[in-house]
Amino acid sequence: MGVSLRSSGDDDDTGELADINITPFIDVVLVLLIIFMVAAPLSTVDVPVDLPVSNAQPQERPNEPLFLTVSDDLNLTLGEQPLDRGALQAALDAKTGAKRDERIFLRADEKVAYGDLMEVMNLLRSAGYLKIALVGLESAPSPEAPTTPTAQP
Repeated sequence: MGVSLRSSGDDDDTGELADINITPFIDVVLVLLIIFMVAAPLSTVDVPVDLPVSNAQPQERPNEPLFLTVSDDLNLTLGEQPLDRGALQAALDAKTGAKRDERIFLRADEKVAYGDLMEVMNLLRSAGYLKIALVGLESAPSPEAPTTPTAQP
């Protein structure tokens, strides 16, 4: 609401005010602020997502890759030897010659829970092996089904 504080005896009273009324502007800004405050948390809600298949080019395999396998019963196997979780660092140091920058290829059964796989990755990290490659199957392009039905006599 605009108020004029002129005295009633001014001679140049034209009837128009040159003051800017910003009250409606403030109202609009406050409404927009409330809208953004309500909408911002809604945009960060987790939703289930089907991740796409990777089309990255496979990396060259070293001459003798070092595979650490997590089976569906959560047992570890380094190469072909079964391994206890407590002996992981010693076995890795023996295989790599204590070279901590060697890449470890981690394979896991698809039935292994994500938390269990992260636990094994944390064991590798605490052992000092930070170069971890996850091994998976490459997906072959699926053959397209014929769209036209075959004619039957």
